Amino acid sequence: MKRFALLFLIAAVFIGCSDRDDNLEGVNIRIKNESNVIFDTVQVGSDEMIHENIGPDEYSGYLEYETAYSYAYINIMVGEENYVFQPIDFVGETPLENGFYTYGLSIPEEGDVVLNFIVD
Repeated sequence: MKRFALLFLIAAVFIGCSDRDDNLEGVNIRIKNESNVIFDTVQVGSDEMIHENIGPDEYSGYLEYETAYSYAYINIMVGEENYVFQPIDFVGETPLENGFYTYGLSIPEEGDVVLNFIVD
């Protein structure tokens, strides 16, 4: 009887465990603010994909994308200032697999956007 209970417990643990990216149908991207200013808005790709109010060393929530790459067009608004990361093209790039990713963004004093791609 003890063996049956142990087998049942082990089976329940394995059946109950799942990875958070099981059955995902898209690419989930969030923003980490690696600067010392508040990002009012961060547009990643299209106009509809807006992350808002991200404080220094904070993360946004995830947004789901049908297709994404390890870098993207990024437009950061800080007060009245606008900072842009503009890729030239995605020729030869492989789209990201379904899963969770973070774009770590910083704005050094020179004003260029620096992107740090992280697989979560």
